[in-house]
Amino acid sequence: MTDEAWGWEEARWRDVVGRVRAGRPLRPDRWKDGARCAVALSFDADHETSELRGGGTSVGRLAWGEFGARVGVPKILRVLAEREIPATFFVPAVAALLHPAQQLEVIAAGHEIGLHGWIHELNSGLEYEVERDLLQRSAETLEQLVGVRPVGLRTPSWDFSPHTLRIEQELGLEYDSSLMADEDCYELLADGEPTGIVELPVEWIRDDAVYLAMDRFGGIRPHTPPHEVLAIFACEFDRAYADGGVFQLTLHPHVIAYRSRIGILEDLIDHIRGHDDVWFATHRDVAAWARRHAA
Repeated sequence: MTDEAWGWEEARWRDVVGRVRAGRPLRPDRWKDGARCAVALSFDADHETSELRGGGTSVGRLAWGEFGARVGVPKILRVLAEREIPATFFVPAVAALLHPAQQLEVIAAGHEIGLHGWIHELNSGLEYEVERDLLQRSAETLEQLVGVRPVGLRTPSWDFSPHTLRIEQELGLEYDSSLMADEDCYELLADGEPTGIVELPVEWIRDDAVYLAMDRFGGIRPHTPPHEVLAIFACEFDRAYADGGVFQLTLHPHVIAYRSRIGILEDLIDHIRGHDDVWFATHRDVAAWARRHAA
C-alpha cells in the first residue's frame, strides 16, 4: 500500500480536508455607521525575523529587516496619521522585543497589534506543544510590552498546522487572518464544529511582497511596477465596494516603504476615500462587527 495521496482511503482525505473549513459566511448587510464597505489595512512588521526565522545570520538581510523598523513603520504611521486611518500591525514577538518603543507608538496612535508568531517560525511543521508554547509566549510578550493582549493571529507564512485552530481556541482568540476560503469574513469550523473564531481572509493578490520582493540569490527576480500594483489593489477594492464586502490588504514595512513605493499606500487610501460610505477599521473591529451583525 502506497502512502502517496492518490492511494489514500476516502476516510483519510476527508479527515485532512475537514480539519479546518469555512463555516457560515459573516458578511453583514451594512457595516458600522451604515457603511457599504469595510477596509482593513494590515502591516506585517516582520523586520529582522525574516532572516532569523530559519537560523540565518546574514548581515545584509538583517539590515533589510532593520529598514522596516527604522524607516518603514515611521513612514507608514505618518501616512496613516495624515489621513486619520486605523490599521493592524501583525508583529512577531522577537521583532517587538527588538523594537519595544515602536510598539508603544503603534498603540498610542490608535492601531491594533496582532500575533504573528514568536520569530516568524514556520508553524505548520511544529508539534502541538512547541507551537502552543511559542504563541502563548508571544501573546504574553506583546501584552507586557504594550499593555493590551492581542485578540487575533496571522500565522507566519499564512499557514496552519493540524493544531493551530485548537491553539487559537485555547488562547481565547477572537479572529484569525491567515486563510483564503472566501473574500469576506466567515466562521472557522474545526472538524465540522463551529469555533466562534472569525476568519478575516488574506490573499496573495492583496500582498505587496508577491509583486515587489526579490531574492538576490534566486534565479527569478520578480518586480511589478508600483503603478501596476496600485491598479491591482484598487481593482480589488472597487469590486469589494460593489459587493458590499470587506477589502483586506497586507503590506510589509520593509517592502512598501521605499520612496518609489510608499505612494501605492498613499494613492490607494486616497482612491478609497473618494468613495462614499467606507469604514476604515482594524482587523479586530471588522471581525467583531462581522460576528455581531452577519446577515
